[in-house]
Amino acid sequence: MFEPGAGARPDHQEDLVATPNFVILYVDNPISSAAFYARLLDRPALETSPTFAMFALHEGVMLGLWSRHTVQPGANANAGAAEIGFTADSKEAVDKLHTDWKAKGLPMLQPPTQMDFGFTFTAADPDGHRLRVFVPAAA
Repeated sequence: MFEPGAGARPDHQEDLVATPNFVILYVDNPISSAAFYARLLDRPALETSPTFAMFALHEGVMLGLWSRHTVQPGANANAGAAEIGFTADSKEAVDKLHTDWKAKGLPMLQPPTQMDFGFTFTAADPDGHRLRVFVPAAA
């Protein structure tokens, strides 16, 4: 006979918490965006279709590129309303990535700049999503 709570651990609450490990950007053309991110990340997409593409990032985090025309339920967010952050190891690494991404033709929204949280620059992908590279300020 089933007894509610029987065998349940006192810390069962953690079983109900999902781990965020997937970032999805709504894009105009997933195949074109996948080509852009393959060049930017220097790795191929794990999956590519006319409506969706997916990349493995770091430690199980995935990046999905979903067609804004087919996403269900429909989304009405504009590009640029959020950022994908890339941490770097040093100011020199930030400067090097800025030079590299600029040479790859990424639109630069902010040049390398010292801010309260660290040294950073911001670029944009073809859909206008912000891509921020930064080295955190020394704690």
